[in-house]
Amino acid sequence: MLFLVCAVLLASGLSGQTNKTYNQKADSDPEAKAMLERVRKKYESYPTLEAEFSLAIEVPEQPKEVQRGKIQQKGAKYRIEFSGQTVISDGKSIWIVLSQNKEVQINHLPDADEDEAILSPQSLFRIYEKGSFAYTIVNEYSATGKILQEIEFKPLDRYSEYSKIRLTVDKKTANFVEIKGFTKDGTRYTLTMTKLTPNKPLTDAVFTFNKANYPGFHIEDLRNQD
Repeated sequence: MLFLVCAVLLASGLSGQTNKTYNQKADSDPEAKAMLERVRKKYESYPTLEAEFSLAIEVPEQPKEVQRGKIQQKGAKYRIEFSGQTVISDGKSIWIVLSQNKEVQINHLPDADEDEAILSPQSLFRIYEKGSFAYTIVNEYSATGKILQEIEFKPLDRYSEYSKIRLTVDKKTANFVEIKGFTKDGTRYTLTMTKLTPNKPLTDAVFTFNKANYPGFHIEDLRNQD
């Protein structure tokens, strides 16, 4: 799903700054957890936010592809526009609009403890709370006048299709910079936040699906199916 791609992203190899083995969540680095909590609290403090992002996709032996998108959020409600798709959630249900196929899929929003709940932007900043990863700070460096920290997540499920996830944050401001990851088949993703506008006025209509805006679309409501 869309935000799953954006969240469970890449990771390059470890930078070699630690030889510790991380086999369970309890092995995670307390300093990394403290930074992740700073990031989470900062973004959760905004009543609303709008962010523009780019997603670079690198598949072995194929040209690099870069896609751009936008996310808007107001509490538990959000809207994502990305690569011909629009994802709308009112905090209870989720509408996935596939423009090219003229199709709309409707589902209940997953519970917070379900893996699919990463579809929620709030869950992106809470993945460290799940028992699915161990994490540690693997690098700290200066760039464009900022001190950046790289926090690497290791999936604890050996059957995960992802090898690692790496989150880069601004150490001073706790701003999200980018998230990277590798899948085990060698595909790489890089999600970079290019612009952030916190506290932008956003009406509830932004997060409401209006059928009249999608004439001729097939709408499949999966909320009442087993």
